[in-house]
Amino acid sequence: MIIKPQFKLKEYENGLYLVSTPLGNLKDITLRAIEVLAKSDFILCEDTRVSKNLLDKYQIKSKLISNHKFNEKKNLAKIIEYLKSGKIISLISDAGTPSISDPGSILVNECINNEIKIFPIPGPSAVATAVSISGFSDKFLFCGFFPEKKKHLSNELKKLSKLENTLVFFVSPKKINKIIPEIKKNFIGRKIVFCREITKMFEEYIRKNVDELELFKKEVKGELTIVISEKKINKNLSQNLNESDMNLISKMIKKFSIKEITNLISQNRKIPKKEIYSYCLKIKNNEE
Repeated sequence: MIIKPQFKLKEYENGLYLVSTPLGNLKDITLRAIEVLAKSDFILCEDTRVSKNLLDKYQIKSKLISNHKFNEKKNLAKIIEYLKSGKIISLISDAGTPSISDPGSILVNECINNEIKIFPIPGPSAVATAVSISGFSDKFLFCGFFPEKKKHLSNELKKLSKLENTLVFFVSPKKINKIIPEIKKNFIGRKIVFCREITKMFEEYIRKNVDELELFKKEVKGELTIVISEKKINKNLSQNLNESDMNLISKMIKKFSIKEITNLISQNRKIPKKEIYSYCLKIKNNEE
């Protein structure tokens, strides 16, 4: 005899519930998430076919409303009306935590404007999962999907390459080979992990040095989460003031403040600001 799990439903307040759902393996869902979804009057989802697989597994009969990036604005007034009338509505994405690089932020902000309560139901996240297995620093910046246009992509990665943090991106399999040359160009000396099909049957983690990256020979299947390691700063590479620097400071000291000189010199040369400041102060004191 098969014993079906029984969930004792508590009384939930009306409002919007952001419910995290499995990345792939349908067992990766919390008991509370199941309970909330079963109690919901409506469940907003990206693709009703994808969500139905999850809901059928846990015998959840709540009504589904298709809510994706192409119709979320159109749905807004109707959903707010439901919420104001006392309905319990859950928002889910196809996988992971909703409203993070997925539809949801527009509705969340409209709920805030209308003083409608919002409740997070935490659970799976591709971002946190990828960082946890990367072996890189947990001080990370999530950057979402890469920019579409090549110029914007190049400019964005150039800016991000200057940050010391671990970086996390989403990318579709069709675009990965267009992204790799830009990653190689901007993140020399760093490491990278390609996370594919997380928690699914063909789960794969590809670890490489950025300098050794090559294009994928076959089309990759499944959306990728990419983690680029933190930037290593070699403190031993810092330089000292040379005679040329000292002469330049002597010429600048009458025209600029010590702070301005310190900033200008340190921008062009890897010299500790403290050393530049001290030398400026020494010249200033000798002139008085």
